[in-house]
Amino acid sequence: MNKETLKQNDLHIYWKLFTSMLTLSTFTFGGGFVIISLMQKRFVDELHWLTEEEVLDLTAIAQSAPGALAVNAAIIFGYRIRKLPGALAAVLGTIIPPITIISILSLFYQQFRDNRIVALALQVMRAGVAAVIFDVVITLIQNLIRTKQPVLLAVMILGFIASFFLQVSSILLILLCALIGLALSRSHTKKGGASV
Repeated sequence: MNKETLKQNDLHIYWKLFTSMLTLSTFTFGGGFVIISLMQKRFVDELHWLTEEEVLDLTAIAQSAPGALAVNAAIIFGYRIRKLPGALAAVLGTIIPPITIISILSLFYQQFRDNRIVALALQVMRAGVAAVIFDVVITLIQNLIRTKQPVLLAVMILGFIASFFLQVSSILLILLCALIGLALSRSHTKKGGASV
C-alpha cells in the first residue's frame, strides 16, 4: 500500500472513530459504564478493532484514572486503536455532545426544572440506565469467568464484598487490585509465563 492510501485509510479510521464516539455520546444517558458497553459493541462486535480482553483491560485502566470514565475510556480506546490522533478523535467525539446539550439546557434550566414530563422522562431513563449497567456487569463477569483464573475470580468476589458490604473506598480497592495485578505479573514473569 502506498503512503497516500495509508493516509486515506487513517483519515477514514479517525473519522469512523470520531463519528462512532459522537453518536454513542449523543444518545447515551447514564454515565461511563453505559457508554463502555456500547463502545464494546461498536469496537469489538461491529468494527472488530478491539478484543473483549482488551476492552476489559482498557476499562480497568480508564476506571483507575482520575476524571470522567467516558472521557478516560474514549482516550484510552482511541489511543489503543490509532495512537494519539485516535485518542484525540475519540475524545472530541465524546465531549462535543454533552458540552452542547448542557449549554443548551442551561439556557432553559428554569423551564426544565419544574416540568413534570421532563422529570418523569428522567426517572424512566434512570431505570433504563440501571438495566444497561447491569448488562455491562454481567458481561464483565462472564468474560472474567471465561479466563478460568481462580485468583482473578477471588479478587472479583472479595472486591465486591469489600465494596458492597464493607463500604471500602473504590480508590483503595483499585489501588489494592493494581498491587495484586503487579504481584501476579511479576510472579507470572518469573515462572516463564505460567497461568495465573
